[in-house]
Amino acid sequence: MRILRDYTFGDYMTTHLNAEWIVGFVDGEGCFHIAINKNAAMTLGVQVLPEFTVVQHKSDIQILHALKAYWKCGVVRVNHGDRMCYRVRGQQHLRDIIVPFFENHKLKTKKRIAFERFRDAVRLVDKKEHLTEDGLLKFQKLRDGINNLRESPPPHENGEIM
Repeated sequence: MRILRDYTFGDYMTTHLNAEWIVGFVDGEGCFHIAINKNAAMTLGVQVLPEFTVVQHKSDIQILHALKAYWKCGVVRVNHGDRMCYRVRGQQHLRDIIVPFFENHKLKTKKRIAFERFRDAVRLVDKKEHLTEDGLLKFQKLRDGINNLRESPPPHENGEIM
């Protein structure tokens, strides 16, 4: 069990997270994101930035701190307004902690496909492919594939689009 500060009520609470609960929570509240930002200082003029985030209202900040404590990486910070986020951007933490966790504990929704594309992007960074034109095109396809998941209708039980 981990004792965490409850920032909402000023007292202490006990939060025990297990892998199954985290999978369900991330299925609903998590985001696997691949950003490609203009940056003149970078080799190709862009920066590739995979990141894993979970956003919650500030009244539930304790759960974000619990995730940080569970994985022992990432940051909890203001997202915008009254929203807070737990965010992991570090390549080593993504590669060695976040990706293996979700490979061993499968997501149940179409977010699993987003994770698999995200995982592939993390692996491309590891191989330094983000520093080549061809690698950048691969990142764009992976990013676009994640974005398209948000726009497409859910598949029917037999795999057909309804």
